Amino acid sequence: MVASKIDTEGALLGNMILLLLRGHGIAAESRLQLGPTQIVRQALLAGQIDLYPEYTGNGAIFFARETDPVWHDPAKAYALVKQLDRAQNDLVWLAPAPADNSWAIALRRDVAQAQRLASLADFARYANGGGKVRLAASAEFVDSPGALPAFEQAYSFKLTRDQLLVLIGGNTSATLRAAGEGISSVNAAMAYTTDGALAVLQLRLLSDDKHAQTVYQPAPVIRAAVLAQHPDIEALLDPVFRSLTLEQLQQLNAKIVAEGQQPGTVAADYLHVSGFLK
Repeated sequence: MVASKIDTEGALLGNMILLLLRGHGIAAESRLQLGPTQIVRQALLAGQIDLYPEYTGNGAIFFARETDPVWHDPAKAYALVKQLDRAQNDLVWLAPAPADNSWAIALRRDVAQAQRLASLADFARYANGGGKVRLAASAEFVDSPGALPAFEQAYSFKLTRDQLLVLIGGNTSATLRAAGEGISSVNAAMAYTTDGALAVLQLRLLSDDKHAQTVYQPAPVIRAAVLAQHPDIEALLDPVFRSLTLEQLQQLNAKIVAEGQQPGTVAADYLHVSGFLK
């Protein structure tokens, strides 16, 4: 039983897994877009599903180790969540994608180019020097210690409430649109690094060179008993996930959110073009 989270990228990655298994003769039922993290994770722990794509950084929550700095290092974060989940839950984390789908700040491209802003360090200097900034974000992003406050602490800047447009229930599709269209003078937005709308809306992702954010690399997580029955699953999925760079996931997500293609279609096209499926 293959599942995924309810979001766009979850559907994309879940479809890749499902198509690969079926394409190589492994019977697999679909529970794609089952729900948010908590629901899908509990279903896996209960044995109601067998496999789904998860993010390494969520191990900090799963194992109540949010303050551990290991989650800011890709290799260490993967190694730790892999070890903990196998030891405590008999779950196996397969190879992660190099892409990191963490929280980020995106800036209108015209502003970024005019002011030569490419990183959050550049952004901090611009904001501290009186540069015009209005950031659209969710309440969670503004208030969660691991989100905007983590950026502010790492890069030594502080946005005032007047510089924030807090959208109730806001997700990145809303915040990116606000910045792209300049709604309410917004020129910056809460983003996820693999958001597909970034290029479409002419937004530049500001690099987090100090790794203020927890690393969220997607990887398939499978029950060990199922992997023992089908050991070839690892060899099928590892090369695919290793091929998913940040730029690649942005492009694939854009086909869904900007072009309106179905996640299954985008997943199938990528697998065929890349030679993972004949």
